[in-house]
Amino acid sequence: MADVKGQNGKTIDCYCTDSTGGRQELGDMICLHVDGKMFMAQCQMSLNVPMWRKISDGCLSSALPGSGEPSLDPGAVDS
Repeated sequence: MADVKGQNGKTIDCYCTDSTGGRQELGDMICLHVDGKMFMAQCQMSLNVPMWRKISDGCLSSALPGSGEPSLDPGAVDS
């Protein structure tokens, strides 16, 4: 899907790289840290060049708020 054919018919891989040099395919979204700011970005094509495009401020996270410890007062829990 992310491959482009050159003039000689050879396939040219189009992809972005993350901050560690890892390959990210077109359409992939990651959290970027630039100049002390964090934002979600998507790997997209612009003028035949893969680039990161800012999608939203802040970053998505799967972390839950709090310490992760169980509640000390489970009063609302029905056993």
